[in-house]
Amino acid sequence: MPKSKRDKKVSLTQTKRKGLEFKQKIIEDIQTCCDKYKNIFLFSVHNMRNTHLKEVRQSWIGSRFYFGKNKVMSLALGRTQEDEYKDNLHKLSSQLRGQTGLLFTNKSKKEVLSFFDEYRVPDYARSGNLCQQTVMLDEGPIPEFSHSMEPQLRQLGLPTCLQKGVVTLLKPHTVCEKGTVLTPEQARILKLFGHKMAEFYVTIEGMWSSNGKWEVISDRPEPIIPPKVTVKAKPREDNEEDDMEEEEDDEEGT
Repeated sequence: MPKSKRDKKVSLTQTKRKGLEFKQKIIEDIQTCCDKYKNIFLFSVHNMRNTHLKEVRQSWIGSRFYFGKNKVMSLALGRTQEDEYKDNLHKLSSQLRGQTGLLFTNKSKKEVLSFFDEYRVPDYARSGNLCQQTVMLDEGPIPEFSHSMEPQLRQLGLPTCLQKGVVTLLKPHTVCEKGTVLTPEQARILKLFGHKMAEFYVTIEGMWSSNGKWEVISDRPEPIIPPKVTVKAKPREDNEEDDMEEEEDDEEGT
């Protein structure tokens, strides 16, 4: 049957696609920042959360962050020695891969490292994350959960039942093992019990100075994480949402 000429797809959104003009604007902004700021720091984001990254940006008013457009950023800096915008920027450009970004600032190396070495925000681990520790649950009653939650806990794989109207764990249970990949059910259990196994943090990988010097920064202090913990349920608020909400990673440099 021939297709009707009236059968046309109509877009219900007025959002325009970000094309060449948008990328060119980022390139121009980055090159302007290269002229304006003394230092450029290459950073990596771990356990990305939009909310926490916004807080970091607010703490660095006067500096400029670019994150999420590695190919465009590398093009702005120059991918080779022949087309680099300034001396040795191609060395910085070659390191832009994965969850990396650029911090343009006039602050010193000491100030930057001091801030990011101490900035760590606990958060709930997501499914697909690597378990940082073995998490155990003790046998016994869990009065923090209402009786209506028992079927849901059992569905998640916990050996629970109701005893005199109280949710009870029938035996000790291992939620996850260190080094394994977290499943959606395990991530859900950790959040229900209020255990924040992940940490949002930023590491500084390198520094470019306006004099053309490129420096690789390594051997930063690592957090001390207990290999094995036993957690207990925390009191739950009436307005606490149980749904696991996945945040989208930043895709635009700002």
